[in-house]
Amino acid sequence: MATDDGWVTEHVRVEGRSVHVRRSVGGSGVPLVHIHGFAISGTYLMPTARSLAGRRLNVVPDLPGYGRSERRDHVLDVRALAGALLAILDALDIDKAVLVGNSMGCPIGLEVAHEAPERVHRLVLVSPAGGGQNQPLARGLGQLALDVMRESPRMAPVALPDYLRFGPVNGLRLFHELTLFPSLERLLHTPVPTLAVLGGRDPLMPSPSRVGEVVRLAPEQLAVAVVEQAAHAVNFSHPEELAKLIEAWLDGALLAGGAALPAGVRVVHLPGDAV
Repeated sequence: MATDDGWVTEHVRVEGRSVHVRRSVGGSGVPLVHIHGFAISGTYLMPTARSLAGRRLNVVPDLPGYGRSERRDHVLDVRALAGALLAILDALDIDKAVLVGNSMGCPIGLEVAHEAPERVHRLVLVSPAGGGQNQPLARGLGQLALDVMRESPRMAPVALPDYLRFGPVNGLRLFHELTLFPSLERLLHTPVPTLAVLGGRDPLMPSPSRVGEVVRLAPEQLAVAVVEQAAHAVNFSHPEELAKLIEAWLDGALLAGGAALPAGVRVVHLPGDAV
């Protein structure tokens, strides 16, 4: 169904169930596929997707069991969601994509890249959650509560209906699984060119010293940037800054040193940097 803002909404069949997808009209090149976080739909990713839709095709699915997609009998784990995302790409006839994940969407994107690197042109990891910095569960829940207070108030009416629909028990179970996902280890062995974007005010992310350690261990194809005033949901709170950063990276302007990045966006590592 076409809308008046240059987007189409449609449903595709994945494993016999309906999956809701938003797709921009126009644009060219390798599609950008946006992957949402846990217990929430892709709606909050739309500000960044709209900002990127001028030149490139953008696709924002609600993963199986989320948002307007058909409910599932059980909550899918990260690995199963990665398989479902590949099935969504197949249903949309997308052979290769730029995956743009946020929060849990980052582990999903990493799983797809490791499982099927030929399907991933490039990988953007915005606030990659999971791992030691979110453990034990009580610590992770405290970080999550602090992040809620740091997010834009405009996020609440977007996120709350999704969280209520997903259910607190399912949300707690999935968040616990997410804290155990080895995001850092998977990131440091990414098989495709990757841009990691961190929010400077995100309590779910590692400390600055830990980020520095990651940078020292970073593989050749990893770039790292910080949006200084953002919390966890950078895609919603700072869409213009994030979109311009992604565009510059995809265009190769970051590597060439010719990117005019917005105020408050800082690149901390580029491929080829001496460490």
